[in-house]
Amino acid sequence: MHLLILLVFAWGLEAAPFGYNSTNNTILKVGVFAKPGCQSQCGNLKVAYPFGIISEGDQDLNCSMNSWFDITCNTTVNPPKAFIELNDAHFEVFDISDSELRISNLGAEACYDLSPSLYTSYYTSLDLGNTSYTYSGANVLTVVGCDDWANFYQAEDEDLPTGCTTICHNEKEVRKDECSGSGCCQVTVNALKYYYVDLGTYGNHTDNISSFNPCGYAFLGEKKRFNFLGLSDLKDVAALNNKIETTVPIVLDWVIDENRTCAQAAQHSNSFACRYAHTYCIDGGKSSGGYRCSCNQGYEGNPYLSPGCKDIDECADPNNNQCEKTCINTLGNYTCSCPHGYDGDGRKDGSGCVARSSKFPLIKFILGLSFSCISLFVGTITSYCIVQKRKHTQLREKFFEQNGGLLFKQQSNSKDGSAVDSTKLFTDKELKKATNNYASDRIIGQGGYGIVFKGILPDQRVVAIKRSKTIDKSQVEQFINEMVILTQVNHRNVVKLLGCCLECEVPLLVYEFVSNGTLFHHVHNTDGRMSWLSLENRLRIAAECSSALAYLHSAASIPVIHRDVKLANILLDDHHVAKISDFGASRLVPLNQTQVTTLVQGTLGYLDPEYIHKGHLTAKSDVYSFGVVLAELLTGKKPISYMRSLEDRHLATFFVTAVDEHRIFQILDPRVVREGTFEQLEAAARLVKRCLSLYCKERPTMKEVTMEIERLRIFNKHLWAIQHGNEETTRFIDRMDVQHSDLYEIQPSSNHNIRDTPEQYNSSPVSLLHYSPR
Repeated sequence: MHLLILLVFAWGLEAAPFGYNSTNNTILKVGVFAKPGCQSQCGNLKVAYPFGIISEGDQDLNCSMNSWFDITCNTTVNPPKAFIELNDAHFEVFDISDSELRISNLGAEACYDLSPSLYTSYYTSLDLGNTSYTYSGANVLTVVGCDDWANFYQAEDEDLPTGCTTICHNEKEVRKDECSGSGCCQVTVNALKYYYVDLGTYGNHTDNISSFNPCGYAFLGEKKRFNFLGLSDLKDVAALNNKIETTVPIVLDWVIDENRTCAQAAQHSNSFACRYAHTYCIDGGKSSGGYRCSCNQGYEGNPYLSPGCKDIDECADPNNNQCEKTCINTLGNYTCSCPHGYDGDGRKDGSGCVARSSKFPLIKFILGLSFSCISLFVGTITSYCIVQKRKHTQLREKFFEQNGGLLFKQQSNSKDGSAVDSTKLFTDKELKKATNNYASDRIIGQGGYGIVFKGILPDQRVVAIKRSKTIDKSQVEQFINEMVILTQVNHRNVVKLLGCCLECEVPLLVYEFVSNGTLFHHVHNTDGRMSWLSLENRLRIAAECSSALAYLHSAASIPVIHRDVKLANILLDDHHVAKISDFGASRLVPLNQTQVTTLVQGTLGYLDPEYIHKGHLTAKSDVYSFGVVLAELLTGKKPISYMRSLEDRHLATFFVTAVDEHRIFQILDPRVVREGTFEQLEAAARLVKRCLSLYCKERPTMKEVTMEIERLRIFNKHLWAIQHGNEETTRFIDRMDVQHSDLYEIQPSSNHNIRDTPEQYNSSPVSLLHYSPR
């Protein structure tokens, strides 16, 4: 891995020289103070202790606190450039502040010629574990291209990576200054110690894309430093490379002794970095650990070097104090006074200094002025409170109208059903009280579209409150229409929408609370309990989910396509009854249409291939996603797994291939094989294969899927199947073992997500699709 990082770094050096024009080049508050005899500047970069410039002549001076803070100055270029070594790779240092370090960028690039064939491909990864550095939350993952996707892993054993997808079929779809999926996308990342990014493509940049976008890019960097220029970034490969390498740094947070907090480090007085005079210690936080030092208020200097921080003489510069006449410096502060013959506090922002000869006339003037000021003050405060209350009311009304409140009332009044009438319009004050002002300990889930809080209403009902991150004003009418429709959805296996709040900057949706977590956590045993997950329960849950989707597709007043069917969006209540949730990506289908053309949206591993290629969303897209869910239930395997071979990495391909090659019993969950009959499991496998058909016309409807699953459940309900099913299956498998000894051999499986080595993955670009259209 280190070799590949060095290769990527070397490639960046050859492409264009590093440079960084910072608009916030904040030097350490401690000032530019290096250890005696040590160099304090490399080119345009000032370097203060605990950082230190290391050279052959002063190796014995210990110019830095430890090796993590060693800075190497390359004087063979003009101006000289500073570098730091992290895990055997060297990075140029652009900027050092009292808490951050900005270094040169690492990126993944994949370019294709007209053959099409891949002529360069990179992944990128860097582990900062056991170092004094942490990736800052100021960084984002950015993907640039028209046919690309990237997975971002924040830990080596992460099961569900953050994804970012860019799709544009022609030049007109590319939007300058926007990173919303057409040519460019961005994903926010938390402060972290590790990242791994792999880059893939949907169609090798073929068709019309290669003419204006031959390459895809993925990189981690400071968000405010990257501005997407649209087609010019997609067409000019060299210019984009140069822009990323010279203007988009990676931001690192740095601390002292990442293994100790201030309290822990202070117990070791000889090694405590903040032991010098007039300094104090600041904890680095949960993500980074460690601590940093700073000077007390009114002091300046380097808190990491003896004798510590020195008092600032505020009186030396009139601009640093508020004294009108006489300034007296004190330790950490200063005082003001008036000379003989003057009265007052001596401050410019106070009463100042007044000559005693004019004392009595001045007192009368001051008393009159004070009375007038008090009257004016009281009147101003009263007027201000009235104006602020009126502004607050107007702001609530503005947000209510902006978020479609009037349209919602109009739509609600035009509906005949009672479901809309019972939908409550909550106030912002009610939901703040229900969530304890949106406290962090009330967060029960969050994703790319918003945050979900647990709330308790005054009638003691427990609800889930979803707060969106943003809302597209141009889509307000569609949002309100969909919300009105969802209030009419009345199905026991669909999470019910109870109401909304439209008087906030972004709308809030209130749902019923479902207490037993997601089906993903139960199937993949993340909570350590699976005893209840029998074949009968798996089929029951599948039947409940398919029934709910069939209802949405055909029984709702206007058909609803969920568009993000997956285990993580199936909740379970206390009795393990399934409920479909998260309609943030759902779309309504007009009654006179069978499909909707839209940007591709969903979750990797569950997306309909035909939907990805054509952008045509139909009810059969949900059928495909449900087929992956059903395969996941029967096998206990995840939709994407790097422990499987490249061609079997996606569960859909893996399952269909196993059915075609008559080895389905090798990949089914052992418990499913023990509890099911041969005919029952074969029928289930055939149903999954039909749902996963490449062409939507060949897939069954959700109503047909529901009927088929109910027939599968009848197998377990017949007395003969209960008494003899397992015996018959055992005899059948034994009989097949005589003819084909490995046909139904059950292989041991693991749910650990062990990713392939980078060398294996880099040998061939991986597409999101498990097969391409004929």
